[in-house]
Amino acid sequence: MSTTRPKMVSAAALVGLSLIAAACGGDDGGSGDTTAQTVDQGVKSGIDSALQSTTSAADGSTASTEPAREAPTSMEGWEALWEEERAAMLEKISSNGWGVSADGTTATGPEGFTIDLSACPAGWSNTEGLTDTEIKIGQTIPLSGAAAAYGEISTGMEAHFAKVNDAGGISDANGVTRKLKYLVKDDGYDPARTIPLVDELIDAERVFAVLTLGSPSTMKTYDKLNQRCIPQPLSMTGHPAWGDPVNHPWTTGEQMAYNTEAVLWGAFIEQNQEELLAKDGTITVAALVANNDFGKAYDAGFKAWIAQSPLKDKIEYFVELNEPTAPTITDPMTTLASKDPEVFIAMTFAAYCTQSMVEAANNGLKSRPSTCSSRRCARATATLARKFGGDGMAADGWYMVGGGLKALDSPTFDGDPFAVYAREALADVGIDFKAQPTSLRGVSFAWTLDQALRVASQMEGGLNRANLIIALRSFEMTPPHLLEGAKYNMNGNADAYLTEASEFSVYNTAKQGYDVVGDVIDLSGKSRNCAFDQATASCL
Repeated sequence: MSTTRPKMVSAAALVGLSLIAAACGGDDGGSGDTTAQTVDQGVKSGIDSALQSTTSAADGSTASTEPAREAPTSMEGWEALWEEERAAMLEKISSNGWGVSADGTTATGPEGFTIDLSACPAGWSNTEGLTDTEIKIGQTIPLSGAAAAYGEISTGMEAHFAKVNDAGGISDANGVTRKLKYLVKDDGYDPARTIPLVDELIDAERVFAVLTLGSPSTMKTYDKLNQRCIPQPLSMTGHPAWGDPVNHPWTTGEQMAYNTEAVLWGAFIEQNQEELLAKDGTITVAALVANNDFGKAYDAGFKAWIAQSPLKDKIEYFVELNEPTAPTITDPMTTLASKDPEVFIAMTFAAYCTQSMVEAANNGLKSRPSTCSSRRCARATATLARKFGGDGMAADGWYMVGGGLKALDSPTFDGDPFAVYAREALADVGIDFKAQPTSLRGVSFAWTLDQALRVASQMEGGLNRANLIIALRSFEMTPPHLLEGAKYNMNGNADAYLTEASEFSVYNTAKQGYDVVGDVIDLSGKSRNCAFDQATASCL
C-alpha cells in the first residue's frame, strides 16, 4: 500500500474524546510556555519516518520484507487465528519459565518484569474472586452525568460476556470451566465517587479484578490497587502513566497514550504548515481542554511538542478550559473562535465532543481547517442525531486521530465479521447499536480481557491474578476491531503499551463513516515507559 501524507481540507477538525491525565494544567495560551514533560523522541522519530517515507517498489507500493497476512473473512477464521496466537503466547511463556514461582513468592514475565508477591498485604489471595464456576470482575464507569455515554461501554462488555458464557465459559488448566460475572458501579465520571466504589468492589464484593474508566478515576485508585496486588487491567483511558510496569505492575492500559496523540497532531501541523502559514505567517492553534487529569496532560503533551518544533516561533497556542460538570461550552468556544485560529483541537470528552462540533459550526470555526483528538467519544453522527436531533452534518470533514480503531457502527464495516458479531451480540441483549454506538467499543474492550483470561487460565497453575498480569505483559494478538496495520502487543518491562498505532481520518457524512488518510502509523515498542510523578505531573 502506498503511503499518503495527510492533507488539510477546508473543514473543522473532528472532536475527540481524549482522557489524558495531569501533566501541567491549562492556561490562556503562550507559545513560550514550557512544561516538565518532554516529547518522546522514539515516538516522534517513528511518526516523522512514517509520514516522510517514500515509495520504492516499481508499482508505487511501499516495499515490505514479508507479505502482509490477510485478515480473516469470517468469525470462524478469526477464532482459528486467535487460537493459534494464544497457543504461541502460551508456548513463549512456558519456554521462558514465566509465571508464579513454585513457592508462590514471585511472578515473572518478559524483559525483567517481576512482582514480589511476598510483599502483598496479609490476607491477600491470588485467587480472590474466583470459584470453580465463576470469575467476578468489577467495573466503575459513568452511567450518569456529562460522561454517561461512556456507560454504553459496560453494555457492550456485558453483551460479549453473555456470548462467552452462553458458549460455555472459559476453561482452566486445572479442569474447571468458569463463567464471567460482571459487576458495574456508576461513578458519574467523578473520582471522589470512584474511590468508595472501588473499596466496595474489593472489600465487600471481593472481585478478581477491577476495571476503571477515565484518567482522573484511574489515577485516584491505581496506587491502592497496586498496593493491594489487585489487577487493574486494560484501563479505559490513554494516560501514559499506565505504562509503568516497575512501580505499578498490576495496572495496564488499552488505548494509545495521549502524549502520543499530541505528537501526532503536531506532526499533522508540520506536514500542512505551508497552508496553515499562508494567511499571515503564523499558525494560531486553539484548544478546548477538559479541566481534569486527562485534559491537562493532553495540553501538556501538545505544549511539549511546540517547545521542540521548528515551528515553535510561528505558533500561537490558546487554551480555554471546560469544567467536567459545565452544562454548556458556548462561552469558551466563543472565546476560542475570537482568536481566529487556523487549527482547533478539542481536548475534551463525552457530551462536550458533540457540543464542540455544534458550537464550531455556529461560531465560524467550522469554516477553517482544524483537527481533533481521538475516536474515544461516541460515534459522531449517531451521537449528534441522538442528542441534537441532527444527521451528523456538524461532524462532516473533521479530521481525527482514531487510535487504529474500526468505526464498527459505520456502513463501511457492514460486511466486517467482527462488526457483524458485535452488532448481533448487542441485539441479543436488546440493544440497537445505532442508538447506543459506544456499546460497540465495549465489545472490543471485552474481547481483549476475554483473550487475556483464556491465556492466563491455561498457564501453569491455572487462572490467578498474577497469571492474568503475566498474560497481559506478554500479549501479542491480532484484534478484530483494529484497522490493518495496527497491533496489540506488550513486552514486559521493555514495552508497557498495548497499542501504539493510529491513522488519520476524516468524517464523511454522506458515507456515515470515516475516510482514512494514508496508512496506519504503527509505533509498537517506540514509546518509553512512564513512571508518572503526580507531584510534578510528568513522566520520570
